[in-house]
Amino acid sequence: MKIAFYAPFKPLGHKNPSGDLVIARGIVGFLEEQGHIIDVQSTLRARWIYFKPWLWLLLALDFIRCLKQLRENPPDLWLTYHTYYKAPDLIGPWICMMLGIKYVIFQGVYSTKRKKRLKTILGFYLNRAALIRADHVFTNKIPDLKNLKRIIPPKKLSYIKPGIKSDAFKKDESFGRLQRKEWGLESCLVILTAAMFRDDVKTQGLSWLIKCCEELVKLKIRFHLVIAGSGKMGNELKALAQRHIPGHYTFAGKIRRNDMYRFYSSGDVFAFPGIRESLGMVYLEAQSCSLPVVAFRNGGIPEVVEDKKTGFLVPMYDCRTFTDMLVHLLTNDDICKQMGKDARTHVKIYHDIDRNYKRFEHILLKVVV
Repeated sequence: MKIAFYAPFKPLGHKNPSGDLVIARGIVGFLEEQGHIIDVQSTLRARWIYFKPWLWLLLALDFIRCLKQLRENPPDLWLTYHTYYKAPDLIGPWICMMLGIKYVIFQGVYSTKRKKRLKTILGFYLNRAALIRADHVFTNKIPDLKNLKRIIPPKKLSYIKPGIKSDAFKKDESFGRLQRKEWGLESCLVILTAAMFRDDVKTQGLSWLIKCCEELVKLKIRFHLVIAGSGKMGNELKALAQRHIPGHYTFAGKIRRNDMYRFYSSGDVFAFPGIRESLGMVYLEAQSCSLPVVAFRNGGIPEVVEDKKTGFLVPMYDCRTFTDMLVHLLTNDDICKQMGKDARTHVKIYHDIDRNYKRFEHILLKVVV
């Protein structure tokens, strides 16, 4: 198939890494591996675009260019990744309607409470128009599936479990030992965490984790917290770590995603609260590298972590329970390793991208028939 592609919330080439980008690139990469041709139609980021009149001219120019291009050389379908009230697709549905092209959305989001607020009402209706226009809507989140059922007929709606290339995230024992030696942590129990140091819930989650780990210091647990990531909040996080867990932390810096399996290979446990985490691809990556997870039971985390089997999910901001679960894993090597093995198996069976997206591809082919 020839597929016209657009990601209104965050273009494929966006400089800031995120789970959203990982999913979008995973979809495009999978379809290209299957021999489909992906033609990116626009790199315009539509986040809050209705409040940014300086972007309207760019939107109009992209619309006209796409319309002309696709009229002369139409695709089999148009695929939009992630449209919602903050970043509705303002190009795809209208071009597809004008040219008779099949229109598909992956990760459509629908929330009726957005129509009750002045700031979000316009985005709500623009996004709703795109969703209703779609010939098929996919979602990888169960809460979104429930909401989409309000306006999308069952035959036009599908749930696809999130996935990663599990073979690209596999524990490398030898590199893990070398990394621990480089950090001087051969005799320590290593807790890993990773996030961008943005001034939002990511930094809030890291801050909470650092403060929570202070309890491990008081319990005299021989642990070390290694944090991967970068961003403008880095200095504040380092100061916080020095205040609460001096001598028990290392900032590993920004690590390329292709090298993250090496980072995960150096740890015993992966811990990140995940405040309002929509999915959390890091949890899949860590589990695929045979690490048990400790996180909050909120957002989309329960969809990718099996509580008490591949990790522990605790009530939000319950530091006592969070710490207890870390201690339980760090002081019970057999349990920790078994949960790590179960985590790897869980990802391979339920969250392997090639397995899950085959169904996605099959439905796309049915849509264009």
